[in-house]
Amino acid sequence: MVAPFGSYGKRTLCTGCQDGGEFGIPITMAFQPIVNLSNKSIFAYEALVRGVDGAGAQTVLSRVTPENRYAFDQKCRATAISLAAELGLAEQGALLSINFLPNAVYDPNTCIGVTLEAAERANFPTSQILFEFCEHEELDTDHLLHILRAYDKIGFKTAIDDFGAGYAGLNLLSRFQPDYVKLDMELSRAIDTTPVKQVMMRHTVAMLESLGITPISEGVETTKEARILADMGIALQQGFIYARPALAELPKVH
Repeated sequence: MVAPFGSYGKRTLCTGCQDGGEFGIPITMAFQPIVNLSNKSIFAYEALVRGVDGAGAQTVLSRVTPENRYAFDQKCRATAISLAAELGLAEQGALLSINFLPNAVYDPNTCIGVTLEAAERANFPTSQILFEFCEHEELDTDHLLHILRAYDKIGFKTAIDDFGAGYAGLNLLSRFQPDYVKLDMELSRAIDTTPVKQVMMRHTVAMLESLGITPISEGVETTKEARILADMGIALQQGFIYARPALAELPKVH
């Protein structure tokens, strides 16, 4: 059950929590779909930060510092939710996937207030929000687990992004099982012609299914890659073969 908004309102925000206004660079979002091949629907749209002039994520991220990291994280969340609501994402029944920075979260039960306020203002269901975190940033595992468990209790869905390419990996999975795991794109690339990747992917998918976790393949670029991944039981896929990210739009799937 999703906790009522009032339980996480402004009055409970910690002193480190701001409204995102201190990140002075104007931003917007590009959206890229994650498709569900089992029913030929759009499962989710991932929100990817961009400059309002179309500048790529790295250009924006290069301006993030330890001092403005929290403001940036909060601004991304609020921007993604408000723009997704304007574009009618919720009415499609798809999830909104938002990347978050674990090291930008002080206390999840208080820092989440800005996110919930943005969802309430936009009338966007919190049950349709999926939070992804990336393994590339070295993390305090106990702090990350505290965040994930708090988000799970609130009612958000959670996912590990780029699984297999970073710090958390199997140790994290032994302590917390998210709803989804996004498999690093290097495992998907040329998997149709790389037997060792096929072995690794089959065993990874079997492990995730045993843990009750749904796998998502990202970086899918060819029909052969898509087909062999689907044959392995990965119905949720994301990549250029389906659609490229579209600036401030929900792109149609090819």
